[in-house]
Amino acid sequence: MRRRYRVHGDVQGVGFRHFTWRLATRLRLTGWVRNLSDGSVEALAEGDPADLDRFETELRRGPPMASVSKLECADAPPENERLNSFEIR
Repeated sequence: MRRRYRVHGDVQGVGFRHFTWRLATRLRLTGWVRNLSDGSVEALAEGDPADLDRFETELRRGPPMASVSKLECADAPPENERLNSFEIR
């Protein structure tokens, strides 16, 4: 299963991408995370549905210095891009 996330709030410059990478790696998810120009963070993750649910729960909390005001989450269709690991973009 593949899901796309968009995290809003004080989420740039506070270690959010590294937090997301560590979390995804621990849950054995593949995909990526990146900052967007509007100040939000976007992530695409693929893995077991239960692990994606845990991932979402932790994204809502974020790292200690972050303040998440909103999390958007939607199932994402498979793409031609093969996801072999989780990376910071």
